[in-house]
Amino acid sequence: MQIPVVRNVLEANEKMAAHVRARLNDRGILALNLISSPGAGKTTLLERTLTDLVSRFNMAVIEGDLQTDNDARRVAATGAQAVQINTEGGCHLDSNLVLSALEKINLEGLDILFIENVGNLVCPVEFDCGEDAKVAILSVAEGDDKPEKYPLLFHLAKAMIINKIDLLPYLDFDVQKACGFARRLNPDLSTFEVSCRTGQNLDLWYAWLEKMLADKKSGSALRT
Repeated sequence: MQIPVVRNVLEANEKMAAHVRARLNDRGILALNLISSPGAGKTTLLERTLTDLVSRFNMAVIEGDLQTDNDARRVAATGAQAVQINTEGGCHLDSNLVLSALEKINLEGLDILFIENVGNLVCPVEFDCGEDAKVAILSVAEGDDKPEKYPLLFHLAKAMIINKIDLLPYLDFDVQKACGFARRLNPDLSTFEVSCRTGQNLDLWYAWLEKMLADKKSGSALRT
């Protein structure tokens, strides 16, 4: 009996995700779903991105957490629009929650919407939130076998960010091993080795964002 129930939940989510995607597509807004385990550095990545690119893009963030608005307050301090979703124990965001959050965001002139999902490498991957791409984030403080252990995320993601590389001298994390696992799952995966603390290699991440947005705007223009 469980299989039909799960299928129905996912199918309902897909229908709502289509509404989210259509709404964002109409405005040429790039939507990225950031997925990682807790502590990998999603919020710090957003803080740096929102601050460094404030003069180039209009950006907003939907923050997903079980409790508190700590991350939303950190994001809002950059000047970006931020909406907090507390799942009250739920392990992921879904398209219905994202659609509700969109009602609190001024979409006029918006370029990029970041969806910071609940810290979890399993459940968030299975629920489409209407995004254009999933971005997997892991830190060198985690095992380099994360892509092998959690393959679906790295198979579906369009980019993988390996964060906290400034800590590599102190840890047994093999970057090439992690990238090798991930690329076997997804040969087209873009990978970035960065330090959000020092800013190292963030320019590569920013260039990827710029290209993704340009592609989205171009596709939007073709539809109109």
